[in-house]
Amino acid sequence: MSQHNDAEPVIVTPRLELHHIGSADLITLFEDPMNLSIYEGIPFENPHRVLMDDSGPLRWRVPQVKADAAVNKWFVRWMVEKSSREIVGSLSFHGPPDHRGMVEIGLGVHPGFQRRGFATEALTGMWSWVVQQKDVYVLRYTVDPNNEASVAVITKFGFSNVGTQIDPEDGPEDIYEMSAEDFRIKFC
Repeated sequence: MSQHNDAEPVIVTPRLELHHIGSADLITLFEDPMNLSIYEGIPFENPHRVLMDDSGPLRWRVPQVKADAAVNKWFVRWMVEKSSREIVGSLSFHGPPDHRGMVEIGLGVHPGFQRRGFATEALTGMWSWVVQQKDVYVLRYTVDPNNEASVAVITKFGFSNVGTQIDPEDGPEDIYEMSAEDFRIKFC
């Protein structure tokens, strides 16, 4: 990945490295996913084409970055499995903290790597990072109530179900939240 001034430091967990994608590379990945220049000089590979064949969150994050590059700090990171040096998924906050200090996260693990605990590990890493950031007071995770694997992940953390919403694209979702302070006490 090209090194750009707005790329954040890598977040390291026991089995993963969470590599932030700089704004220029994020835009290139979305607009020209076959442009392999963003992978030059990086210590990992993308054989599973994460965010190449399905842009996932890029269709929302790239317009946000184009409007204000400073928001990229909160955005997309690749999940790199340390042992294989392969990208196995991605995750991203939906934006910087809102008026009440809430940040929402979304993630995707490549099907070949699901049910191995990577989602839990990546979420732990990202939330441990974000609760140290200024103006973050509430962590949010929304999930389709029928997605048993995701519901199991979020309930394992002890998040509270605080309501439901209708996502225009995904339909009904349960909203789970935890205070940043409670997360720090339990996990940091």
